[in-house]
Parts: sequence; C-alpha cells; structure tokens
Amino acid sequence: MGLNTTSEIDIVRVSSSKIDSIDFENISFGTTFTDHMFVCDFREGNWQRPQIKPYEPFLLDPSAKVFHYGQAIFEGMKAYKDEHDDVWLFRPDQNMDRFNKSAKRMAMPEVPEDIFMSGLHQLIDLEREWVKKGLGNTLYIRPFMIAIGSGVIAAPSTQYRFMIILSPAKSYYSGEVKVIIAEHFSRAANGGIGAAKAAGNYSAQFYPTKLANEKGFQQIIWTDDATHTKLEEAGTMNVFFRINDTLFTAPTSERILDGVTRKSLISIAERDGINVEVRSVLVSELVEAAKDGSLKEVFGAGTAAVVNPIVGFSYQDVYYELPKIENSFALQLKDKLNSIQYKLADDTFGWTVKV
Repeated sequence: MGLNTTSEIDIVRVSSSKIDSIDFENISFGTTFTDHMFVCDFREGNWQRPQIKPYEPFLLDPSAKVFHYGQAIFEGMKAYKDEHDDVWLFRPDQNMDRFNKSAKRMAMPEVPEDIFMSGLHQLIDLEREWVKKGLGNTLYIRPFMIAIGSGVIAAPSTQYRFMIILSPAKSYYSGEVKVIIAEHFSRAANGGIGAAKAAGNYSAQFYPTKLANEKGFQQIIWTDDATHTKLEEAGTMNVFFRINDTLFTAPTSERILDGVTRKSLISIAERDGINVEVRSVLVSELVEAAKDGSLKEVFGAGTAAVVNPIVGFSYQDVYYELPKIENSFALQLKDKLNSIQYKLADDTFGWTVKV
C-alpha cells in the first residue's frame, strides 16, 4: 500500500518518559495517554508546519468556534505489535479518507495525506514502546480536528487544529450487552451528519442511552428517523444480524457510518463462504425471526470492541433472549480479523501497514 509519509515534522521530546509508571495490565480504555502528541494548525488558508511535542493541555480563546458551533471531528484507529516486535496499522487509508469526508461535511479543511500519514507514522514510531505484544493489547489512536478560530458569529471557523493522541488499551469487554430498539429517538437523519464522525453525533446519543441504562439495557439499536422500522446501528457501532446462516447488515448512507471494521468483517465473511446480505433490515423481520427461532446472533462491530455480541433485545416492552450457540459467526469473524491485525495469519487483503 503506497501512502505518502514525506512531510517534515518538528519533534520536541519529553525530558523523561512516564511509561515506567503505567500499569499496563490495569488500564481503563481511553484514560491513559502516551508521552507525545501530534499537532498541526490550519491558518490563513494553509496548513502550518506540523509538530510532535509532549502531551499537555493547551489554551483556547473562550470564543473558539468549537465551543459554540461544534466544528469537531475525529477518528478511531489502532496499532498492533506482532511477536517480532514490529508495529502495524490496520487500513489507515480508510480512516484518513473517512476523516476527510467528515471534514468536508463539517465545512472544515481536509488534511493532506502527507500530514496525516507522516504524523501518524512518526508519532507511533516515537511511541512504539507503548504498543505491547499479546492478543488484545493495542495502542488506540485518536486523530481529531477542532475549530480554534475566535468569534461567536455563526459561520465556519477560518482556523483549525488537527491533532493525534495515543492511548494504550487492552481487550475491550463490556460484559453481557442487552439492547433496546429505538422507537422515538434517532441517531441521525437524512441530509444530516450521521455519516460523519462529528463529535455532536455522539453527545446526542448520551441522553437516550442514559434512559436505556435506567431500564437495564446497555445500548440502543437505532432505527431510521422517518419510520423507526429499519434497523441501523447499535450504540456507536455498526450492527449485524444472523438469521439462520445469513448475515444481514444495513447499507451505509447519510445516516450510517462507513465502519472500517464493518467492511472488513463483510470481506472476511464473503471470503470464507458466509452468505452476507447488505440491505435494510426491518424491526418486524427481527421480531419474527426471534419468535420462530431463526434469529441466531446480533452483534455490534467497531474499532474499540471489534465485535460485541448482543444477548437480547427489547421492542415495545417485550424482551427477546438470543440463543447461546457454539458456531458463533461473531466470534469466528473476530478471531479471523484479530489474526490479520496481529500478523498471526496471512493478510491476503493487503490491509496491514508496517510502521
């Protein structure tokens, strides 16, 4: 895979690393960060010289437009270390492309490939000791961009900050997940920003998810905004349904995020002879399949958890428990994807990129 990583970056190193003070066996996801971060500002119509510097807070004007008009986007990625101590990225071009699609939708400048990829590679190379070996150990990567221009006039900013921060992570496990199917709230609408990884998409989910939590459910399966009859996403993840031996998942759209894990699982399933149908799945289909026993599995797919099995769902105050099965497609696909990411199996798709 040819990626442009030629940008020159100023590097300011920490005087001493904090890595020896970190208990890597007991870290909570997304709360511990490495020594350095990548920063590049956009001002006066141009990207400035990028920099890698010590991880630290920074000052913003109280009128910075990110606070008032929500111009903020992000991505989620991971780095993996194989048994030979080599560090690998997984389909970084897909994250970069989606990042720039989000930027365009939010009226923000697109980040050039050389800045994005050079920043990513050089930052991770500098922090490679933070990537631990072993299945489940990863370095979570958070590229993001915010509007830093000042002024409260309702217009796009003229100044932006693109950053990358890194967080060591272990296997993401959230326990048994029960979901409730949305009948009123919507994650996204046609013509909206649902397909962008915009910060506001996620904050808008917090309240309905809180209501679901109070009823004993961990997440929501979102439905379409117009009719609430089509199943779309599960929490912050894409969602798959196994009816008999066919996997179903909704097509990407203005409402549904083009998940990298989602498209990778589809490719692996198709390679291995699992029938996959990418089409809208109706709530009525899911309920009927649960009633007649043909619904075998429901699972979410995303960067953090990779695959998150769902044990049951509620719709119109009726709870449907899913069967416990031995030949789980969810676990098979997760194992095969992880094997590619950790270089335990041949990457026949050309998805992995060495740092």
